[in-house]
Amino acid sequence: MEQLLFTYYDQNAKKLRSMVDKMLAKFGGISDKDRDDFYSLANEVFVEVMRCYDSAQPFDGFLYACLCKRIQTEMTRRNRKKRKADRMSVSMDAPSDTDESVTIGDLIADEATVEGAVFGEANALSARLERYLARLSYRQRRVVALLAASYQAKEIQDLLHLTRTEYQDALRGIHAYENISLLF
Repeated sequence: MEQLLFTYYDQNAKKLRSMVDKMLAKFGGISDKDRDDFYSLANEVFVEVMRCYDSAQPFDGFLYACLCKRIQTEMTRRNRKKRKADRMSVSMDAPSDTDESVTIGDLIADEATVEGAVFGEANALSARLERYLARLSYRQRRVVALLAASYQAKEIQDLLHLTRTEYQDALRGIHAYENISLLF
């Protein structure tokens, strides 16, 4: 174990960073901030791999396979988030449904602003969301955060070291009427 740590973490995690850089090269341009995020992700994966490695296959191959899967999952999650934002975009210059010559921007009252409408609703929603989250246990809040980040059930169970039953119990609490009703 100590030899593996030394091999991967010698000279500021040079070998681990090299593996991540090769994988990220397949995805094209990535900012330095994003690269640092993936290095942190690689450290998490390394710790998980160290815990569950069983010597049935070479450690390098096992680590590489786990890193590839996790990086690909993270890239998918990030891209999904971007696509979701694009679908929700609406131009103020778009024609309204009723009349082609009238834009959506024309339909908004003069004293009202988009920012006021959005942030007014956001503040009310934020307060309800805070009350909802306060009712959840620590584990349930972690599950909600990972679900919001587009993680799949199996990934959440692995990350939080939950059995299927513990995960189902957390979901029951998250979806319980007395908790959900706070959001409406």
